[in-house]
Amino acid sequence: MEQAFFEIKQQIDAKLAQKEYVIVAIDGPCTSGKTTLASQLETLYDCNVFHMDDFFLRPEQRTQERFAEVGGNVDYERFRSEVLVPVQLGKPFSYRPFLCGSQTLGEPIAVSPRNLTIVEGTYSLHPYFEDPYDLKILLTVTEETQRQRILNRPQFLHDRFFKEWIPMENRYFEALPHDPDVLIL
Repeated sequence: MEQAFFEIKQQIDAKLAQKEYVIVAIDGPCTSGKTTLASQLETLYDCNVFHMDDFFLRPEQRTQERFAEVGGNVDYERFRSEVLVPVQLGKPFSYRPFLCGSQTLGEPIAVSPRNLTIVEGTYSLHPYFEDPYDLKILLTVTEETQRQRILNRPQFLHDRFFKEWIPMENRYFEALPHDPDVLIL
């Protein structure tokens, strides 16, 4: 992963030399290292990082029709309006993260523009967003490595990963249009 990180850093640096605001997406299946990579980049660049996990559907949005949509288990409309559009405008804004424990939106988080913005999480390359990214990264993980990493997480989540979340992710990745500009690692 060290060589991949170096390649990503080179691409980000080149983009930052070309324009004032750069937006990077890090997508991939659960346990592929998205959050870890985003955290490393945040430390290196002092950038804004947004997590797609903060945009899960609220209970009232969870309908059979919505879950039938590929990638429909995230509130992509709210993410676009609350985060992507303001980031592209380079203006201060706030957003409210979804809190899984209470199934509600949290208090607003104020955001000041930074030269680099990272959007991290499965569904960050959702076609609904069109193409707001300057760099698109898709991390991969083998089924066996994914399984072992999930088994190292709290046991009460295992069934949800294997029976609910991974099948939804798989549908999303199978339907994701091929994009030759995506850096696959």
